[in-house]
Amino acid sequence: MWNSSTNEAAIGNATPAAPPGLRRKRACRVISVGGGKGGIGKTLVTANLGIAIAQRGCKVVLVDADLGGANLHTCLGIEQPAVTLSDYVSGRAKKLQEVMVPAGIDNLTLIPGARDALDAANPKYQQKSKLLRNLIALDVDYLLLDLAAGTSLNVLDFFLIADRGLVVLLPEPTSIENAYRFIRAAFFRRLQLAKDPDGVAELVNEALAKDEPALRTPYEFVAWVKAHNPLAAERLRREASSFRVGLVVNQSRSETDQDLGHAVASAWNKFFGLNLDYVGAIGYDDDAWRAVRNRRPLLLDRPDCEAAAGLSKVADNVLALDRRLALVR
Repeated sequence: MWNSSTNEAAIGNATPAAPPGLRRKRACRVISVGGGKGGIGKTLVTANLGIAIAQRGCKVVLVDADLGGANLHTCLGIEQPAVTLSDYVSGRAKKLQEVMVPAGIDNLTLIPGARDALDAANPKYQQKSKLLRNLIALDVDYLLLDLAAGTSLNVLDFFLIADRGLVVLLPEPTSIENAYRFIRAAFFRRLQLAKDPDGVAELVNEALAKDEPALRTPYEFVAWVKAHNPLAAERLRREASSFRVGLVVNQSRSETDQDLGHAVASAWNKFFGLNLDYVGAIGYDDDAWRAVRNRRPLLLDRPDCEAAAGLSKVADNVLALDRRLALVR
């Protein structure tokens, strides 16, 4: 297993490889929120995380990147906007600014997701590249992406464009397994997209094509690559050590659930070779589903409830990791 000890250069370093042509120099920080399946609270987390960061004085844009099932506007208490990302992807809207709408909160703007256009849910490569390129060029402090569930290439590419990737999971065995599958898929997708002088991407594609058992875990893949190409294995080790994802545990009910993120991060590092940052737990709270039913953001509807406190703590932890990374750079 590669050396998993944390150093100052690695803490908070969640800058996955961007799709080709999208590596950038900018002040805007991008946070993506993903997960292995639907119904785990990704949209709730994204909406309220955006509000929490905006309340701390940052200029924030929320992007509903669930192109096939957009509902971020609902969590914000906004009616379905007339113009959405489907208009931008199709070319009916020429600029992203044309689909940006006020979120009703200081410092916060929404880019609503596609309504029902099937082609918007599966944009062509050129459309996706244009969208991602223009999103990261927005003049804001933070850009938050609410992703669709699953591990399609479009979802993974949106996840990997971020500086900080967050994965939401529930304290349930199936959710934990799905979260690992999502992170593993993102890791291998990153290797496929990275600049590749040593042929790592070719080895990934070869292993994928052969359905090699080595793809069961990143740790086993490193050993497999080392046997085929020692030089590539060293670069792969460096790639793996810099690939960091933040874990958010939603609907925690006990102290054991609260500590689940630490346990998962430790186990996945030991057995799979993945470096993860646990950024907090959100308690199971009836006020959360009441807020969703009332079409009101939880941090505004019940800022004093347990779940709101957990979301605020997640925001503080994410910003702290971001500040630490800025100091290292």
